[in-house]
Amino acid sequence: MIEIKNLYKSFDDKKVLQDINGTFMQGKTNLIIGASGSGKSVLLKNTVGLLKPDSGQILYNGRSFVDADRDTKTEIRREIGMLFQGGALFDSKNVEQNVKFPLDVLTKMPEDEKMDRVNFCLKRVSLENTNKRMPSEISGGMQKRVGIARAIVNNSKYLFCDEPNSGLDPQTSIQIDRLLQEITDEYQITTVIVTHDMNSVMEIGEYIIFICNSRKLWEGDNKDIIHSGVKELDDFVFANNMMRKFREVSF
Repeated sequence: MIEIKNLYKSFDDKKVLQDINGTFMQGKTNLIIGASGSGKSVLLKNTVGLLKPDSGQILYNGRSFVDADRDTKTEIRREIGMLFQGGALFDSKNVEQNVKFPLDVLTKMPEDEKMDRVNFCLKRVSLENTNKRMPSEISGGMQKRVGIARAIVNNSKYLFCDEPNSGLDPQTSIQIDRLLQEITDEYQITTVIVTHDMNSVMEIGEYIIFICNSRKLWEGDNKDIIHSGVKELDDFVFANNMMRKFREVSF
């Protein structure tokens, strides 16, 4: 579980996050949504420690990340897995080397145990027997699955995903969403996903924070979002005809 309490962040005179509160639950797919420039990516970066908030608290299972000493921050960071937008694989490393990288950097695990773990994770994302292939030799969807395998190879307790469906076709996006939800439930990970993909919101949004103009205007789940009563959220959700038709049918 990750708790965000009274979080503020500004850049010069621009207020980007104002009094943000929320609880990302273990074993749930927690989504941060909002229009471009709303502050959702800044919230993610503050949560994982890439930025430091001006004030407020970020608690990982009760441990303060903002005020933690170096050892505690290192401990928490070792429990975090990241799936970056675009996959962010190392072009010069093959699939196996990409997945093994966190184990090489963060652990002293024997090589045979590393390979057992790499192969287990590749099998879990349905990429067995792809070990020696280079990122340029596999599809965008496969690259995202390699990224997921790399994010969980270190037995991560917390998984952060930045626009995981960016650049993917609708069918592949659905596969990635389902894989993320399955892994979250299976391993009871606290998963936090930044997305603007409304199909993802409706499919896997078990807890959703909507950020608009630097503030949290709504929180809830995918069953309640179409009845939120928040104009800004309605405008965001029903921005295309497909979602408007979904709303009409649901009513």
